[in-house]
Amino acid sequence: MLNIRRLSTTQPGFAQEFARLLAFEGAQDARVEAAVAAILDNVRQRGDVAVLEYTRRFDAVAADAMAELTLSAGELEQALGRLPRARREALEQAAARIRAYHERQRQDSWSYEEADGTLLGQQVTPLDRVGLYVPGGKAAYPSSVLMNAIPAKVAGVRELIMVVPTPGGEKNDLVLAAAAISGVDRVFTIGGAQAVAALAYGTATVPQVDKIVGPGNAYVAAAKRRVFGVVGIDMVAGPSEILVLCDGRTSADWVAMDLFSQAEHDELAQAILVTPDEPFLDAVHRSMERQLADMPRRDVIRASLEGRGALVLVRNLEEACEIANRVAPEHLELSVEDPHRWLPRIRHAGAIFLGRYTSEALGDYCAGPNHVLPTSRTARFSSPLGVYDFQKRSSLIEVSREGAETLGRIAAELAEGEGLSAHARAATYRIPG
Repeated sequence: MLNIRRLSTTQPGFAQEFARLLAFEGAQDARVEAAVAAILDNVRQRGDVAVLEYTRRFDAVAADAMAELTLSAGELEQALGRLPRARREALEQAAARIRAYHERQRQDSWSYEEADGTLLGQQVTPLDRVGLYVPGGKAAYPSSVLMNAIPAKVAGVRELIMVVPTPGGEKNDLVLAAAAISGVDRVFTIGGAQAVAALAYGTATVPQVDKIVGPGNAYVAAAKRRVFGVVGIDMVAGPSEILVLCDGRTSADWVAMDLFSQAEHDELAQAILVTPDEPFLDAVHRSMERQLADMPRRDVIRASLEGRGALVLVRNLEEACEIANRVAPEHLELSVEDPHRWLPRIRHAGAIFLGRYTSEALGDYCAGPNHVLPTSRTARFSSPLGVYDFQKRSSLIEVSREGAETLGRIAAELAEGEGLSAHARAATYRIPG
């Protein structure tokens, strides 16, 4: 028996109960924060020596020098060569699709000239160096390598440094092969908060980066929060989420498995079905109970669905769209007859999957758009990871002699109003006498 919430928008108190369902308390664990603060400070002060000590302690890797924790380009290519042909081809096909999509995101510099000869514009340049954190050991995600590394390379990042822990010295060929395909420049087999610290502050061996991207555990997330400002970060992501908005005419088994696909990530993941068809809610519930027994991660799925999942009955699809916007989910499936009819009503979602055949899982691996998405309702104000996260913009201002007179008078007037006389004089000095 699967005890998942059943809610209806016609029930008294629905708004309050739904708000409680969505609430995620991401309170920081004081013990984690204290441990991370100490690790960051130690690595900042002692560099490679501290990184080696933590790697021996946490990953059980007996290394006496950072050279032992550095992988060559040849080793990445060897890992690629060891993959079974079908898996290598799948990795290469996914990479090609991700690259093709992200190439359309590249921003270019631009400028325009005003009538008096003043030039204004914007220069777009890539970041010099980016650090990519990749989980290691049992939690090995080659798809995360592709999704983080390829946009960086498309943006023109000069050097991409990957860190990946190898507990017990165990290296994952698929992760290393993904690094080879993506064009990662250097790889260090280190992880945890100590790897984040090495990237943020630099050591004798690990160069300091400008931005750190990629997922990790609570210690990695806490470390990224703490080093933000020293370096940039992509985001601090919460648990995975999916909302399936369905008209009741998609296969109940398909929808049930789509909900499972996110629930299996984590006990705190959230999977919600919204439909105006009450018998369909029943059908999906029966399908979940039937299919759950066959899932290798059934205990995680059950905990997720019973803890934070829901089957929600709405009056109509218009109301379903309102509910979706309230959730602002990481992944939103519009599993309806005419998804493009409803798409303009959706304002907040990390990624939108249109139609019955578009499973969220395809977006995770190979459709092309990035799978690094805003969670915990942050899709209301943020966007998926993309090429633009690895580019920066500088304003261009070139004022002509004539423009200096026009703009100088405007600037001086405003500067005097603010009481900043040096600003005013700097502007008026360039006005012809």
